[in-house]
Amino acid sequence: MTEATSPGQHERRHLAVFTEKNTGLDYNGGEQQVCVHGETHTKKSGLFNEEEQPGDGGVANPKRQKAVETLMTELIEESMRRNDGRERDEKMGRVEAGLVKARASIRDAISDSRRSHAPVVEDQDYVPQGNIYRNAFVFQRSYILMERLFKIYVYEEGEPPLFHCGPSKNIYSTEGIFLGLIESNAHFRTFDPDEAHAYFLPFSVVMILHYLFDPIERDKAVLQRVVDDYVGVISNKYPYWNRSFGADHFMLSCHDWGPRATWYVHKLYFTSMRVLCNANTSEYFNPRKDVSFPEINLPTGNLTGLVTETWKSSKSRTTLAFFAGGSHGHIRPVIFQHWKNYTGDDIKVFETTSLPYREMMENSKYCLCPSGHEVASPRIVEAIYAGCVPVLISQGYVLPYSDVLDWDKFSVRLEVDEVKDLKNILLGLGENKYEKLVEGVRNVQRHFVVNDPPKRYDAFHMMIHSLWLRRLNLRVNY
Repeated sequence: MTEATSPGQHERRHLAVFTEKNTGLDYNGGEQQVCVHGETHTKKSGLFNEEEQPGDGGVANPKRQKAVETLMTELIEESMRRNDGRERDEKMGRVEAGLVKARASIRDAISDSRRSHAPVVEDQDYVPQGNIYRNAFVFQRSYILMERLFKIYVYEEGEPPLFHCGPSKNIYSTEGIFLGLIESNAHFRTFDPDEAHAYFLPFSVVMILHYLFDPIERDKAVLQRVVDDYVGVISNKYPYWNRSFGADHFMLSCHDWGPRATWYVHKLYFTSMRVLCNANTSEYFNPRKDVSFPEINLPTGNLTGLVTETWKSSKSRTTLAFFAGGSHGHIRPVIFQHWKNYTGDDIKVFETTSLPYREMMENSKYCLCPSGHEVASPRIVEAIYAGCVPVLISQGYVLPYSDVLDWDKFSVRLEVDEVKDLKNILLGLGENKYEKLVEGVRNVQRHFVVNDPPKRYDAFHMMIHSLWLRRLNLRVNY
């Protein structure tokens, strides 16, 4: 992570959000390619390869791209009008001063880790170590600062079930569970908005669609009306949204339409932090400010018994690769084309979910985790729970916690055109590589486990840390 600097252009400085001119805090201090508003920019650590296109559909839709450029211009112009001559906000100044010290401490940790083998701080709960982290020492420093400093204000406006409430079962369950955990967390939540670093908009996309969306009329504008009205209420009642153009505000959604819900309020879409399971760069997911959140399927809402306690040895895992699921999206049909009718015992691919799914994962070395209708897949976390190495097959998907975790140490990535060579590729990795990947899965598992109440370094805290990093990479003018 490297220090966040002010944009080089005057108007972009007023906008108070990060663009391609900025460098954000980066554990490796290197460059990593990200797709921002349909263009590829550079920022070290390897989320994307140079030849990669931004998203499932390849190059962004030209009409949508033009709309994005127009809206960005309008935001910049509005920002300049509002900020010129504005009185200095002393309360915001105190909040920003604390973040300046945190950035300096993290920069020191980066320097220390480059000069020598930096020792981690002893911790009775957990000490990040090993190659699953991009930089374990810097991560620990940042995490400790987050626990010490980070405060979130939750707007109390809005009534359940559309606000302050969410689903607790099935594929969208983490939207409701984490919404509830944020609101009930006494450590990070503050009831004083003037001391907050981030502001949470507690609407649930799943609940809005469940109660207001008519499947026959299919009026998607219900999202627009609810979200637009809510932002209007809090921006008129409080100064915080207008002060930063929403850049220090965030929403959370695991619904496929999470990105769509934010489109209707352009500052929410382009400047706010969006915590999304559907972290798709072709839908303008921006890793600079947005947070990729793991999709976790909780069929009953029960958080116990999800993780396989005793893993089978590699010799006991008799299946090389396994997948079962529906043939939706454009990636899964490719898998079925090449492997559905395969007659060997080492690769098992089924176009159904009516199988002893978890048992088959536990008996497999590698578990295929292709995108479906959207880029995210709950199979990634299910594979990690079962001790099965995830094989990631997606396009334009920004993986969860990529700022901190090196996914290449506990997963395998395949391009779609490599699916036909799946068996040769996996066998070619060899037993030693497989054992290292399994060890990585074992070590990373705690970061994907959901606990209530939350435990340090679990999925909740990793999500909060991702928000903390993006808030560090933002300087709000005051």
